[in-house]
Amino acid sequence: FWDGTTLDALRAEGQADFEPVATRPDDPAAIIFTTGSTGPPKGVLYEHGNFDAQVEELGRGFGITPGEIDLAGFPLFGLFNGALGVTTVVPAMDPTRPAKVDPRKFTSAIRDWQVTQSFGSPAIWNRVGLDCERSGQRIESLRRVISAGAPVPAHVLARMKKCLPAGAEIHTPYGATEALPVATISASEILGETQERTRKGGGVCVGRRFPGIRWQVIRIVDGPIGSLAEAEPLPAGEIGELIVTGPVVTREYVTRREWNALAKIADGAEVWHRMGDAGYFDAQERFWFCGRVAHRVLTAAGPMYSTPCEEILHQHPAVYRSALVGVGPAGTQRPVIVVECWPERRPRGRVARLALVSDLRTLAKERELTRAIDDFLFVRAMPVDIRHNAKIFREKLVPFAEASLGLVDPNGWFRIASKWMAGKKS
Repeated sequence: FWDGTTLDALRAEGQADFEPVATRPDDPAAIIFTTGSTGPPKGVLYEHGNFDAQVEELGRGFGITPGEIDLAGFPLFGLFNGALGVTTVVPAMDPTRPAKVDPRKFTSAIRDWQVTQSFGSPAIWNRVGLDCERSGQRIESLRRVISAGAPVPAHVLARMKKCLPAGAEIHTPYGATEALPVATISASEILGETQERTRKGGGVCVGRRFPGIRWQVIRIVDGPIGSLAEAEPLPAGEIGELIVTGPVVTREYVTRREWNALAKIADGAEVWHRMGDAGYFDAQERFWFCGRVAHRVLTAAGPMYSTPCEEILHQHPAVYRSALVGVGPAGTQRPVIVVECWPERRPRGRVARLALVSDLRTLAKERELTRAIDDFLFVRAMPVDIRHNAKIFREKLVPFAEASLGLVDPNGWFRIASKWMAGKKS
């Protein structure tokens, strides 16, 4: 009636014999920007060969079959659905604020459209899992939940597992804008085995590599690595930087091109990407993530890695998430933990805050990794990335920590930063 294209007309056109544009694997296909959680956002050049390899790895790795229905909690992932023969349902949410998703609307869309798969950040599944736990509801149509963008807390996985039907699985793929997917692990493996090691400061296991990926852990170098021959591989169990190569790995940045020398390693015709992530391989060649290389705290006693330290403190029931930051010059930095509490467990008043600090300090002293931490600060909400609302901008916490500890002049923009981080502005 409105003289526009109807769904039936689109279906009829879709049955026509269309010829796709002829492309070669090395033809440019897209420029996708990083979140900028470490350094400025950078434009990554994707070639058609990268996208083809991604579709193959995701479809085969997760057993995605044509005819499935996906609720796209992360719009970019929805672009893969067409190539996989999967229908995309767009949820009623602001994609730039996944942590603010209305869980009832999200689960209603799953039920209304009998969704079989959904990709979303840990922030989405945290809210959905909490709502399902409180209401006792289950999401019967889902076969597969995929969550990425940041390490997924075990409590989020445990809640979501209870919401899903028997046989359904949660996958937590690991990668980066420059190389995705790299590895994956299931919630069943995390909850059944690896989470205990994580609680003790072993890092977060992100699983085994996808078949098309080759990887190494090399000694950390703060600067360019000209060729693969200059990189020093490390044995299993030793923390270094992860580097990867394969068909899904992009070759260059086309904006902020100076970062190519810092992130890429030449190896003949191949290019290895430096993930910028610190971690180690275990005996099964699973990678254990220990935080970003740029986020390690360089103390006089040696480096401290963010994720192992933070996971130890996450055992306290009041702690929702935390961030390790270093204040002072590199080599003599002072480690500080910034804490965001669960809203219902946030300390009210000075006495309650001092009691929580005492608890956290006691917890920290129980482990060698965290024994040197004496300073604990609190924020109402962490500064996080706009894409997933899960990656913490630790660089923004440093001036707040310095001002709070009296290490800088509290006037000027430090005062503004302190007020913002204290929750006066979000």
